[in-house]
Amino acid sequence: MDDEELRATAVALRRATIGLARRLRDERPAHGPGRLALSLLGHLHRRGAMTAGELAAAEHLQPQSLTRVLASLEEQGLIRRSRGETDRRRHHIVLTERGTAALTQQVGTTDLWLAEALAAKLTPAERRILAVAADLLEQLQA
Repeated sequence: MDDEELRATAVALRRATIGLARRLRDERPAHGPGRLALSLLGHLHRRGAMTAGELAAAEHLQPQSLTRVLASLEEQGLIRRSRGETDRRRHHIVLTERGTAALTQQVGTTDLWLAEALAAKLTPAERRILAVAADLLEQLQA
């Protein structure tokens, strides 16, 4: 693949992923956590307890940028903060059962839509190709 083909592939991939992200966002229930809040809940679900600094780094943001979102999540009972065992100045943020349920409900809605779209619009071979492509996309994020 030459440079021109690589560039065309990059453009097509960018357009497709942005379009799919928009559609998935449209499929999310109107109520519930916003995009950043869902992303934070997802990090906590996958990684366990984290500090605000670690969450901010995962989102490529400054910790101050998360202050309101974290306060809102805590107020809703979706996260809980606790002081660190070794360093009492650090707060560890954990996902509550209610937070797990909210995340599962929000993500489940979009996952269901996507699974139904894959089944309705793609052949089994195309679905297998997309499974491989998903793994490759994960590699690009690293």
